[in-house]
Amino acid sequence: MADDYLVRIGRLIRDARQHRGWTQAQLAEALATSQSAVNRIERGNQNISLEMIARIGEALDSEIVSLGYAGPMHLRVVGGRRLSGAIDVKTSKNACVALLCASLLNKGRTVLRRVARIEEVYRLLEVLNSIGVRTRWINDGTDLEIVPPAELTMEAIDADAARRTRSIIMFLGPLLHRMRSFKLPYAGGCDLGTRTVEPHMIALRRFGLDITATEGLYHAEVDPDVTPGRPIVLTERGDTVTENALLAAARHEGVTVIRNASSNYMVQDLCFFLEALGVQVDGIGTTTLTVHGVPHIDVDVDYSPSEDPVEAMSLLAAAVVTESELTIRRVPIEFLEIELAVLEEMGLDHDRSPEYVADNGRTRLTDLTVRPSKLEAPIDKIHPMPFPGLNIDNVPFFAAIAAAAQGQTLIHDWVYDNRAIYLTDLNRLGGRLQLLDPHRVLVEGPTRWRAAEMMCPPALRPAVVVLLAMMAAEGTSVLRNVYVINRGYEDLAERLNSVGAQIETFRDI
Repeated sequence: MADDYLVRIGRLIRDARQHRGWTQAQLAEALATSQSAVNRIERGNQNISLEMIARIGEALDSEIVSLGYAGPMHLRVVGGRRLSGAIDVKTSKNACVALLCASLLNKGRTVLRRVARIEEVYRLLEVLNSIGVRTRWINDGTDLEIVPPAELTMEAIDADAARRTRSIIMFLGPLLHRMRSFKLPYAGGCDLGTRTVEPHMIALRRFGLDITATEGLYHAEVDPDVTPGRPIVLTERGDTVTENALLAAARHEGVTVIRNASSNYMVQDLCFFLEALGVQVDGIGTTTLTVHGVPHIDVDVDYSPSEDPVEAMSLLAAAVVTESELTIRRVPIEFLEIELAVLEEMGLDHDRSPEYVADNGRTRLTDLTVRPSKLEAPIDKIHPMPFPGLNIDNVPFFAAIAAAAQGQTLIHDWVYDNRAIYLTDLNRLGGRLQLLDPHRVLVEGPTRWRAAEMMCPPALRPAVVVLLAMMAAEGTSVLRNVYVINRGYEDLAERLNSVGAQIETFRDI
């Protein structure tokens, strides 16, 4: 029990250090101790006094560490407040995790600008560090530097961190070029029902990758003599499936054609990054990608991922449900055009600035101002489609928006097995949502939201939807165990507070 307590304290200290953007050496210097001592503390391999915990908390400016409690984080929300002012969209969660996986293709130094400081990124960094990749936050913790070793130590992989992120599956594409056999823990992440990895296997078998799954591990064997002799047709136009195929094709000598490819925002960012590595990719933004592979990649590359359209949709929904006027800056507009077209038909009052270019030099951005609006339920159902359709991850936000509109809205979330079920958690806050089947929910509006205390849904986007409803509800609500929100959003509560929300982060004592 004592050892488990030390491990939990160590993880809390590590997370606080990474959130501050410090290396172990920097923390050691502040504490007048050695880096090896900090390493032992973070691994739970060293007894630690209350005095030392307090010193660490002071050094990291973290009250949580000074309390020495590693339990789940909760949010206390005082609702019924109007938002105002302007808020910037952060860089894309899904692009950043893909680029971290893609950094394994490069033997040189990779710098990623304005990386999202989220739990999903931290878990991947833990995995990368455990297999020998050196990473550090630079430029006051804004940017991330990644330097790979000559040889990866896959036997030392941090299995706990790997199992806490579904993104780990995107290690398969790069690793098949680096070794003939390896093991990878099963992928985890959101609890959204069973999602088969078979589409990944179908694509990667064409590059000689053979996978067997036993005892919680993928056992991978690579036959270097197997190459795709004809175009790869993806059986699912999925984002991560497309990314895995791209990662495998990037270092495959010759030309690889990928059909039925996703053209979504994170795939485009990955293609732009591959071009920075010297890999030519034709057809970016379409469903047919032609990759001119480069067998050896050893370059120093500096890349800026674009902004996150799903976060932009989250902020837009926050303005709608709280009946606020809010300017959302740096919105990647081409990945939100369908959503805005639907909202315009519902009666959304908004305007957009002239477009400008993101730091990657390719993605189109705009500043979007949303005003209080009298919304009507849409005539047609809300349902996702692969890009350029309504984004799959944006569907849950329409549950909160539809609850603010007059009339009935049918939401058909056909992609996930049980995400629509989680949306009925809004009923605890006064919503009127009727579950028709595991994929369809009928939303009746308008809603008189009421405060409540509840557990956070175990899926990222429904969890944020519940938080937004709490912001609209008069009174004080509590949302417990919000780790899943921290997986995908950087400092969301603090940023919403900056435009008028009242959200307090706390832990049980």
